[in-house]
Order: sequence, then structure tokens, then C-alpha cells
Amino acid sequence: MAKFLIVEARFYDHLNDMLNEGARTALQAAGHEAEILTVPGALEIPGAIALAEPTGLYDGFVAIGVVIRGETYHFEIVAGESARGIMALTMDGIAIGNGILTVENEEQALVRADPAQKDKGGEAAKAAIALLNLRSRFDG
Repeated sequence: MAKFLIVEARFYDHLNDMLNEGARTALQAAGHEAEILTVPGALEIPGAIALAEPTGLYDGFVAIGVVIRGETYHFEIVAGESARGIMALTMDGIAIGNGILTVENEEQALVRADPAQKDKGGEAAKAAIALLNLRSRFDG
């Protein structure tokens, strides 16, 4: 059994609830534990993972959040930089599943967040588990 930290940027409560449900369900189904840590926004998710990882308390991480395109360039910065930060940490060998939705509108987010539809929270958890298994294979 491994322990995962779900790091969420909670801005859209109803969407985050669905993403978290999917992630927790997937982790539990695989026999793993999970805790949730909330950060102010998607840009803070990689930093929180970078702070938590060296503690050794967690075997892997699931990044959860929703970024919906607005009227300014801010969407591109948040979407791109949060993904870049997560990818950099993953390249350092940290098992992270990226469940940060970057969508045009709330309708797209609902379909992707809903565990009964696209279940992107569950997919992110499964990706984190897969990376943890790979790390164990190559470290062992």
C-alpha cells in the first residue's frame, strides 16, 4: 500500500469535488491511501509537491484543479506553467498524475471532472500509480 497526496487548487468546488472523488476512488480501488492538500491556485500545485516530496511522507502525488479560459492571457500562463512545473518534477522521478483540467468553459470541465463520464481525476490517480510502479521497477 502506498500513500498519495492529492494536491488541489480549489476554485470551482463542485468540479473539484468530482475530480477528488474520481482520484480517491481510483486510489482506494488499487489499495492505496490518500490525503488532500488545498493550495490557492494551479500555479501553486508544483511548489506544494516540491515541498512535500522530500518529507518522505508520500509515495506519489495527484494534481487536481480546473483552469477555465477567460478573457485575458492569464489562462495560457496558468495552464502552461502549472503543466511545466509538474512535468519538471516528474522528470526528477516524482510520481505525479496531472489532473489539472484546462478547458474552454464549464460545460467541458463538467464532462471531464465527472467520474461517470471522463473521470479525469481517476485517470490522474491511475497515472500516478503507474509512475510509482515504474519507479519501483527501475529503482529495485
